[in-house]
Amino acid sequence: MNEKILSEELRILEETYRGAVPQLEFGSTYELLIAVILSAQCTDKRVNQVTQELFPLANTPEKILQLGQSRLEEIIRPCGYFRAKAKHIIATSKILLDDYNGEVPREFDELIKLPGVGRKTANVVTSVAFKTPAIAVDTHVFRLANRLKLAEGNTPLEVELGLQKIIPREKWSDAHHWLIWHGREVCKARNPKCDVCPLSNVCPSA
Repeated sequence: MNEKILSEELRILEETYRGAVPQLEFGSTYELLIAVILSAQCTDKRVNQVTQELFPLANTPEKILQLGQSRLEEIIRPCGYFRAKAKHIIATSKILLDDYNGEVPREFDELIKLPGVGRKTANVVTSVAFKTPAIAVDTHVFRLANRLKLAEGNTPLEVELGLQKIIPREKWSDAHHWLIWHGREVCKARNPKCDVCPLSNVCPSA
């Protein structure tokens, strides 16, 4: 891809989605961590509906363990994969209590050791909670990076590394939100709205 076109795509995305913030609702770093774990294969809107019920009951590692796995499964069932997610949340909460005094670790390498926490989740937490530049590659970011040819890759890691090369580090976290919102609102997986897309004149897939 021509560097000029790549730069123009990023400029338009920044101009269109400047100030974009996460859709997930949370009141603490722990709540953010749990919400992102729940968001796997689930919409943020649905996660917010579930956490509106969950967090008033249990929003700390201690309270999650007191709640218990069966009750947790019951509450998070609408998010899908609820048994695996509940198991991960319980295990992660225990580790946080045992090894981190109940606090969520700041370091990426520590985060990805937690059950249910992969690169995407760790990048979201380090970026949003700890203001460390990061690009979390979810389905929207993966799709758009390939469609726009910003960073082509067959895996989320390939796309993440490719985006890191073309986006200034200080804009990594913001760019993550630009791509997510564009994917949600315009460049959908099916029937992308190319007729109203601000990138249509430069998009190689339009």
